Amino acid sequence: MADNNTQNQDINGLLQIRRDKLADLVEKGKNPFEITKYDVTHHTSDVKELYTAHENELLAGRPEPDVEGLDEQQKRETLKADYNAKREIMDASPIDVTIAGRMMFKRVMGKASFCNIQDLKGNIQVYVSKDGVGEDSYADFKKSDIGDIFGIKGFAFRTMTGEISIHASEIVLLSKSLQILPEKYHGLTDTDARYRQRYVDLIMNSEVKDTFIKRSMIIKEIRNFLAGRDFMEVETPMLVANPGGAAARPFETHYNALNEDVKLRISLELYLKRLIVGGLERVYEIGRVFRNEGVDTRHNPEFTLMELYQAYTDYNGMMELTESMFRYLAEKVCGSTKFTYNGIEIDFGKPFERITMTDCVKKYAGIDFDAVKTDEEAKTLAKEHNIEYEERHNKGHILNLFFEEYCEKELVQPTFVMDHPIAISPLTKKKPTDPEKVERFELFINGWEMCNAYSELNDPIDQRERFALQDAAAAAGDEEAEHTDEDFLNALEIGMPPTGGIGYGIDRLVMLLTDSPAIRDVLLFPTMKTLSKENQ
Repeated sequence: MADNNTQNQDINGLLQIRRDKLADLVEKGKNPFEITKYDVTHHTSDVKELYTAHENELLAGRPEPDVEGLDEQQKRETLKADYNAKREIMDASPIDVTIAGRMMFKRVMGKASFCNIQDLKGNIQVYVSKDGVGEDSYADFKKSDIGDIFGIKGFAFRTMTGEISIHASEIVLLSKSLQILPEKYHGLTDTDARYRQRYVDLIMNSEVKDTFIKRSMIIKEIRNFLAGRDFMEVETPMLVANPGGAAARPFETHYNALNEDVKLRISLELYLKRLIVGGLERVYEIGRVFRNEGVDTRHNPEFTLMELYQAYTDYNGMMELTESMFRYLAEKVCGSTKFTYNGIEIDFGKPFERITMTDCVKKYAGIDFDAVKTDEEAKTLAKEHNIEYEERHNKGHILNLFFEEYCEKELVQPTFVMDHPIAISPLTKKKPTDPEKVERFELFINGWEMCNAYSELNDPIDQRERFALQDAAAAAGDEEAEHTDEDFLNALEIGMPPTGGIGYGIDRLVMLLTDSPAIRDVLLFPTMKTLSKENQ
């Protein structure tokens, strides 16, 4: 306990020193928080690229120094002379730059110092000297702390050790850091702290920043792909009276202005289908949905879903679109249709496998559900294989339970699992050749469900009957059952064309393409239990 108290006292003392430094700056009229802007011309990576290109141009054809046969002293003198000659050529045609970023390292050496500045695109060494920036600015710089944010003007050069750097002619403190960043070599490694303080995680762990830059790129490229197919992006309500479109428990809240209880949406489906009825033939939405469920490596109660609907096509059209889009994304984001997740190569270049759910269970569990004629037979099989089920479950439910137990983990390479039982698909068209099944597929990769697609049910009479079954399931205690949506039924009665629809879990897709082990690693601010005041 004494050691902890001493450590806390030391930290508090260091924090107070930072506040004292800020107070001194304010007293001298140098309050950094009064600065409103700083005109930046380059990011750190831009400086390095520009300097390298400029250097290659100016020094093209210049022979490297011949040091063969020289002793160590002569080698040093020859290399120094060559460096100075090259430096003279480069300094005669300087690349002037202005950067801004956070100082992550500082080494003070009397009248000259080095620091490392980090920005969005990387980091760069900066040479700061009394002669270069002036006596007052240099004195202020020497008192600065790791984590402070600076604006720097100067020109690029290469040090004798070969590192591209900036020779500062101006250095301005733009923001004073009043907290202490984690220790340099260990970074921010505590998982809970990383998720709670993502802003620190982004500063200390460059690979985390890269993941979220790539996430943004994935969503951008999805939009580009769909724009190329004439899809229209739309927005639909998040607060709804009847949260349909998925089997999930919703979050509930109260709308004071209307004095109504409402729920946060669990899906995007029913409103997007209304737009198909209205004549918008290709629509999609990328948005947050909310399901009052547990938290694990692949689930977060608040997550990003994309749903799209296309008139005059079916689930086969959705398979073609999905396979093409996933292949496009891999090429754009990973640079190849082959990439690695958790040490396993995933190949999007080959045609995705297609298999029915019944055939998949037959393949991996050795049971042919087409030969199972009654619900009781299915329940007997479930008991024999230690598959837990509820009394309300029928043959279709139990087929799905077998699939989850025996098949999902086997589906590592992209596989479309097709033709689900009607019992678990209340919004899907029946297969004309088998009324116990529906035209539905789920895409599995790495054992994960990546998307869920239907030939959409557009028969309002059939839909009403299926809603009635869902209402009965809800009355029997199924908290994830859907409820009759009269306005949606009215829309179907107006008339919806044959339509293909699909929903994608964007977070899982990002996990896959960034080789991230958990959904929290691809959510900037994942759901976390609020800490008590004592633990904050």
